[in-house]
Amino acid sequence: MNTQSTIDQLQELKLHGMAKLYQAVVEQPVHQQPEIHTLLAMLTDAETQFRLQQRTHLYLRLSKLRYHALPEQVQATPVRGLTKEQLLQFCDGMFIEKSENILITGATGCGKSYLACALGRQACTLGYRTLYFSMNRFIEALATARLDGSYIKWLNQIARTPLLIIDDFGLQPLEHNMKLTLLQILEDRYGKGATIITSQLPVKSWYEYLNEPTLADAIMDRLAAHAHKIDLKGESLRKNKNH
Repeated sequence: MNTQSTIDQLQELKLHGMAKLYQAVVEQPVHQQPEIHTLLAMLTDAETQFRLQQRTHLYLRLSKLRYHALPEQVQATPVRGLTKEQLLQFCDGMFIEKSENILITGATGCGKSYLACALGRQACTLGYRTLYFSMNRFIEALATARLDGSYIKWLNQIARTPLLIIDDFGLQPLEHNMKLTLLQILEDRYGKGATIITSQLPVKSWYEYLNEPTLADAIMDRLAAHAHKIDLKGESLRKNKNH
């Protein structure tokens, strides 16, 4: 039996997880090699794990998350306004399955963006495509999409993404067309995807920030109807390693 030929064929078939494990097995002494049924199970599991890792790496790359944040590095204490139970609840991904939003507010430096990115990374690990925008980048992406004719395609991409993160909401005024686009995005995603929004403004101030009663009511209805609200407290964590 030509084991190298088998490895080459597995690689050609893009069964890279299987190929790597099979190569490791054939390099073992014959008496230590698993029997056929065990080997088949090991090969199948190796390929499954390889593909999951590849998918996670792809989703993380496409998400453009601001921070390399991990849920276990998030400081979750009642004093901060976020309990470990809440964090664990969000990390199981059910809020995405249920199309529930998370609205994170708090002073600058308190860890809002870090928490959002940690949940985004966890979502990618669980197999949910994620998109991250700072509000500035969100506005720039909208302007570019309008100019190059990809506006509808851009909206459809966002609509199909299970988790959307908009960071630093409320830092700059929004033009009327931007508010209409935001409403369209939230309407498209309502009941179909989850959205995380971070802001220095408390949620009750978002109506005033949007500054158009009819649009504000419509936007807030879609944002807050099925939402978890987290108001992070405490001093700035920017000097700390963990958030």
